[in-house]
This record gives sequence, structure tokens and C-alpha cells, in this order.
Amino acid sequence: MQNYQPGEVLLLSFPFVDAAGSKRRPALVLIDTGDEDILVARITSQIAPTDFDVELAEWKQAGLLLRSYVRVHKVATLEKRLVERRLGKLTPTDWAKVKAKIHQLWASI
Repeated sequence: MQNYQPGEVLLLSFPFVDAAGSKRRPALVLIDTGDEDILVARITSQIAPTDFDVELAEWKQAGLLLRSYVRVHKVATLEKRLVERRLGKLTPTDWAKVKAKIHQLWASI
């Protein structure tokens, strides 16, 4: 079974909330505990005005094709079989911004 590191960017089939289909999209690995699932956050090129979106300054280095945003409030536990391939990894600077925003999100609860 493949294992992934926090901060890796993957291309996967992200299921729709209603389970009626899926969309191929990039996602950021948050946690891989070694079983058949991973916890990921959505990555999008769509600008959204929320407090929990992180703009990736170095999106090209992460293997992304467009200016992108990590939505740390849009997480999912997905089966690793949905992963199509690795795209890259966030730079330490972008990964630090994402982790800080995750801490801010959890502190708001």
C-alpha cells in the first residue's frame, strides 16, 4: 500500500457531497496514518472569500497548473485507491501557512 507525506499534492477523484459522482482535482495530504485512507484538503483555482482559504504563493513548485488555494475547512477522508498520481509537494513556506491556518480553524471551535 502506498503511503503519502503531509504536504504532498495529489491528483484524485474527489467524490461529490451527495455521492452522485466525483471530480478529478488536486488535494493536499494532511494525514496518512498508514491504513487505506488519507485525510486531504481540497485545492482549487477558484478564489473564495473565506477566512480559511490559503493562497499558495509557490503553486508551480507544488506541481499545480494554476494559481491555487487550499481550503482547509473542506477536508475529506478518502480511500487511497482514488489517488491517480502525485503532483508535487508544497514548499516549506506554503506548508507553514497551511498549518497556521489549520491551527486557526481549530482554535475557532
